[in-house]
Amino acid sequence: MRLPLLRSVGLLAVVLAASVGIDSAGARAASHLDSIQKSGRLRVCIWPAYFGITYRNPRNGQLEGIDIDLAHQLASDLKVSAEFVDSSFADLVKNLTTDACDIAMHAVGVRPDRAEHMDFSAPYLVSGIYAVAPRTHASIRTWADIDQPGHVVVVQKGTYMEPVMRETLKKAQVAVVEDFKQREQEVESGRADVFMTDYPYGQRMATQTPWATLLAPPTPLAPTPYAYAVPKGDSVWLARVNQFVSDIKRDGRLTTYAEKNGLAPIIAP
Repeated sequence: MRLPLLRSVGLLAVVLAASVGIDSAGARAASHLDSIQKSGRLRVCIWPAYFGITYRNPRNGQLEGIDIDLAHQLASDLKVSAEFVDSSFADLVKNLTTDACDIAMHAVGVRPDRAEHMDFSAPYLVSGIYAVAPRTHASIRTWADIDQPGHVVVVQKGTYMEPVMRETLKKAQVAVVEDFKQREQEVESGRADVFMTDYPYGQRMATQTPWATLLAPPTPLAPTPYAYAVPKGDSVWLARVNQFVSDIKRDGRLTTYAEKNGLAPIIAP
């Protein structure tokens, strides 16, 4: 099988789809695909706080977002049912290495440190860094206004926004918080001027929070491909997931559900 080389802006993601595993008896090694088809269920790890991606709506408790829609599509293609497992980026490695789920479908950023513990599909979305600021801020109206003396820019610890902002900002102060909710709390309270996030969460703030506005850089900043993550070394299952990604790009399902969830601007080529 040829090894596919996947490229996206700002990051080279190499996904290895190795030959089908062979055990000592000469038969194909067991794959998650086998257990999915045998059990009739696809266990999908999600982060239920990810607006537009895998979001549990607090008003009705229902899951919504592009990867909820596409998880149902993948399950349908496999002729099984989708079973959602609450997870997070902090628990991503643990859940994929302890068989808590068959796949993580919550716009997982393709990063080298994660690739040590999991395999990635071809990317289906690409997002750079965006800023969320108060609509009524006295001195910040555009991205160019952010990096000025006296301004405080909030980033979440452990995200790729942290090193990028430390390197990019020359005059503004970078403040690091532990929890993603702390970002908006710091800005809403006035202790900070803006916080950095990706496009999906920025859209949530702009559409659902009266005080917030979304600011985009003039050119994409640190664009990162988002993909599906599967347990490392299962080439059969990875190949099937890559087939799904190829199918939804070709038949229009990716575009349909990206538009439905307000994510059309970040569809991966």
